[in-house]
Amino acid sequence: MLDRDETPAPTVISAPAVVGRPLPLRVAVPLAVAAGLALLVAFPPYGVWPLAPVGVALLAAAAHRRRLRAGAGLGFLTGLAFFAPLLAWTNLHTGYLPWVLLTLLQAGYLALLGTATAWVSPLVDRARWAWPALTGLLWVGQEALRDRTPFGGFPWGRLAFSQDDSPLLRLAALGGAPLVTFVVALIGGLLVTAVWRGWATAQHHAPEPTTASDAAPGADSPLDGPARTGGAAGGRWAPVAVPAVVAVALTAGALLVPVASAGSGADVTVAIVQGNVPRLGLDFNAQRQAVLNNHVDATIELAERVAAGQQRRPDLVVWPENSSDIDPLRNPTAGARISQAADTIGAPILVGAVLLGPDAGQVRNAGILWHPGTGADLEQLYTKRHPVPFAEYVPLRDVARMVSKKVDLIRNDFVPGSTPGVVRAGPTVLGDVICFEVAYDEVVRDTVTGGAQLLVVQTNNATFDVAEARQQMAMVRLRAVEHGRPALMASTVGVSGFVAPDGRVSDATGFNTREVVVRQLRLDDGRTLATRLGWWPEVALAALAAAALVGAAVLRRRQRVRPG
Repeated sequence: MLDRDETPAPTVISAPAVVGRPLPLRVAVPLAVAAGLALLVAFPPYGVWPLAPVGVALLAAAAHRRRLRAGAGLGFLTGLAFFAPLLAWTNLHTGYLPWVLLTLLQAGYLALLGTATAWVSPLVDRARWAWPALTGLLWVGQEALRDRTPFGGFPWGRLAFSQDDSPLLRLAALGGAPLVTFVVALIGGLLVTAVWRGWATAQHHAPEPTTASDAAPGADSPLDGPARTGGAAGGRWAPVAVPAVVAVALTAGALLVPVASAGSGADVTVAIVQGNVPRLGLDFNAQRQAVLNNHVDATIELAERVAAGQQRRPDLVVWPENSSDIDPLRNPTAGARISQAADTIGAPILVGAVLLGPDAGQVRNAGILWHPGTGADLEQLYTKRHPVPFAEYVPLRDVARMVSKKVDLIRNDFVPGSTPGVVRAGPTVLGDVICFEVAYDEVVRDTVTGGAQLLVVQTNNATFDVAEARQQMAMVRLRAVEHGRPALMASTVGVSGFVAPDGRVSDATGFNTREVVVRQLRLDDGRTLATRLGWWPEVALAALAAAALVGAAVLRRRQRVRPG
């Protein structure tokens, strides 16, 4: 509240005072928890995508007009309710500690979002029409920070990744994941604007209270004071109807955004081999060469169907991440088995392998092209650029060991590659990304600007579950639309499948099964607006978010100045 002069002189203020109060804490706390649960259900495997903007709206309402500490606490509650179940697959085989620590870290970013939401409340109260845009900007800013910090960030749970079945997915072709996140949060801001004003309008036009204290506008109401409606029923509800209509129009209007339904280049037949593993969990490769043998045998069986005329011969075969559980460049037996598969099928194989080196105590997570007749093509080898901290390498190992001795289960640190995953397989140029890299905007885009015509995601879900695999497939769908490219995901255990440039999934496999799927794809060399713009939409939106925080600081300072 503004300070008042002790004298009875008329009050003059330099900025509008905040009208009314925040929601009562007994209401705000359940809303914050409900926000996290709504966000959770929007993501696969549930996939109720309309709940993503609802979750955004609930958190915005809970944190509006609160003190900064309260905003942080409410955001943290939302983060716990959202990330704890979303990331539950991280504790399947490693114990609870990594899951708890990762959940707390990610919830901390939503605590920052709750703080920022409380901080910009004066801007919202000064210009209510700005609430939706401010909500969208703050979400993009939060995700930009979370996607990069610490140790390269962890983009899991971005709003954009919840929209794989939504019309809003098409917006990825214009501005990538940041634009999709912005519009989802913008719609959430429209919803909270409509509901807030609707509640305020309903309270204002309720039967007249009988006591003076009950009648004080804005004193006992947790919402706004009287809406300036002029008494007409249509005018009263216009602040409710307009934001709601705009939210629906934005969602439906996204269907008008053009996306490619098929490529414009040459046709290529691609096979995905999902060989499965002897057992799920951290010891999926405990039986020496068993995973490799599974993929070799499945490829040879495919070759038999081709020879029998039951299947088209593929131009390319894709094996998943870790499909060779032994370094085939150093182990002659493993190399010979891959050569046997390539020679039998008569097509190059993109093999996912763990390679030793380059130095002692180091390994590389790589995709390497293996040709029939000639074997490994060392010039067409992609090394994963973004190894996962505390899973593929341990930063600050001595400090981490004080928290958990299990960090020493990772005996050899994976070293990152330095070049994009552009792999030339004959007439086809692949954009290879490995596992979690599909969540990082620049890793995928660099392959497309490097000439990739087909996006390939090699992954190993043997240490996770089907929920994680489906969340990853949702990211592949967004990338296909974002860059106008056909895409595929090849997993050791599932889910594998093909994705068209418009985001449609074909030939999706089951989980923990051995399957081979073959499909003819049409390649593409064009570039979407999102590909051409790159990271600039995110930079612009994040810069506007920072400007909003500065603007709120200026307005708060003005409101603290004594009038006169």
